[in-house]
Amino acid sequence: MSAQPVAESLVQSVDWLAVAPPTIAAAVGLVVLVADLFLPEARKAVLGWVSVAGLAAAALMLLPLLNGDRGTFCVNGPTRACSYTVDHFTLVIQFLVLGGALLAALLSVTNLKDDERRVPPGEFWFLLLSSAAGAALLPASRDLATLIVALEVASLPAFALVGIRHGDKRSSEAALKFFLSSVTATAVSLMGISFVYASTGTLYLTQVAERLPHVDGQLHTLAQTGVVLTLVGFAFKTAAVPFHFWVPDTYVGAPLPVAAYLSVVGKAVGFSGLILVTVVAFPSYADVWGPALAALAALTMTVGNVGALRQQATRAYSAVRLLAWSSVGQAGYLLVPIAAAGYAKDPQKAIGSTVAYALMYAAVNLGAFAVAALVGRSRALNRISDYRGLYATNPLTALLLAFFLLCLAGLPPGVIGLFAKVTVFSAAVDAGLGWLAVVMAVNVVIALFYYLQWTALLFRAPEGEPARHRVPAPLTAALALTGVLGVALSGAPQLVLRFAATGLF
Repeated sequence: MSAQPVAESLVQSVDWLAVAPPTIAAAVGLVVLVADLFLPEARKAVLGWVSVAGLAAAALMLLPLLNGDRGTFCVNGPTRACSYTVDHFTLVIQFLVLGGALLAALLSVTNLKDDERRVPPGEFWFLLLSSAAGAALLPASRDLATLIVALEVASLPAFALVGIRHGDKRSSEAALKFFLSSVTATAVSLMGISFVYASTGTLYLTQVAERLPHVDGQLHTLAQTGVVLTLVGFAFKTAAVPFHFWVPDTYVGAPLPVAAYLSVVGKAVGFSGLILVTVVAFPSYADVWGPALAALAALTMTVGNVGALRQQATRAYSAVRLLAWSSVGQAGYLLVPIAAAGYAKDPQKAIGSTVAYALMYAAVNLGAFAVAALVGRSRALNRISDYRGLYATNPLTALLLAFFLLCLAGLPPGVIGLFAKVTVFSAAVDAGLGWLAVVMAVNVVIALFYYLQWTALLFRAPEGEPARHRVPAPLTAALALTGVLGVALSGAPQLVLRFAATGLF
């Protein structure tokens, strides 16, 4: 008779509404993969629009979840713990992930049409939707096993997306570098998680946080090693220096929409995972991960901005390389508030700064990649010098790119970029990390040079015959969405921080 209550406690009900966003993305991915088998080549373009619709539907399913916290796959014991939790943090990151994937899908519709002989559409859309499903699952994960599974579901399809172009050596090399670095990160993370589990006897983040400070003395070294290895593994995923070496070559070798996807959604995955393991699971080790992340932030922003500064305007793919190195520098800024959370009395406020910065970065960086995709249609080498005189041929596109670059630089009229940088500065100062704020200020000045240099080039007189860039409808939609979002956020930047920081956990 006593076995019945035990059996009942092991049966976990599923809140289908809570898991709807990643489930819809995964289900549409399967539908697209099967439909690809039966559709003739001339009709396969419809798969792209089905994928766009699926991502839009997954994003819309966030709306019914706004009314409060929900948990599913829970165990009841002395303390209730859930593997999947929908709170404000989850919703903000899922909005960022699904919105970023939707914009990358719009870019991909045009890219696949231009490159249809080398990129199989069915496989491409299945991989993109699968990766988006994993990325949407990750911020809701509240145990270490689900966290790693979500991380790999987001990452494994991304390897294939990078190397999906048939007969392209650069694409294959980029995929191999990305794969090796990510597999190394996963191996290190799994080793760390196994040590944490061995020392605490649980995988649930909240229970790990409760038990870590009271680990038996004989297991103390094991727990410390597990914490360090887990953090190192997630640092790989965020492309923090010195784990960034794969970024430039991967962005250049991948199809441009995939590079845009990795720059935003890939970062969201890495940083949301890092936030969950530091602030939720390992708060008792803040004296370890706080200084470590502060040092990583300073190193990452410096190396990223110096790498971007060294890009030559006439070098092949220099525009994409500059955006790649810029994304490494931006990762350094994103790390600052997470490091500050290790020192702050109110970690939620510091984490809110990271989330607010990530929302700004996602909108404007995807916009910059959209313009790069447009220019790359007529200038395959996509050099920075190819953007000279863009205002003379495509004035609206040039103005949008200038606005996006000024947002990334943190200059008016890109008020949202300035606002986001100020919130990160204030997080560092409030936590007593004045030296890190100084390093960030120096890096902002370095970044101003290459962002303004590119911006000025857009308005110079074109050399030779100017290239006319026809803007297809999907690209127009992506540019319009990112432009409207950037302008709207610049008009009311305080809404971003309020939206990002209110009751994260």
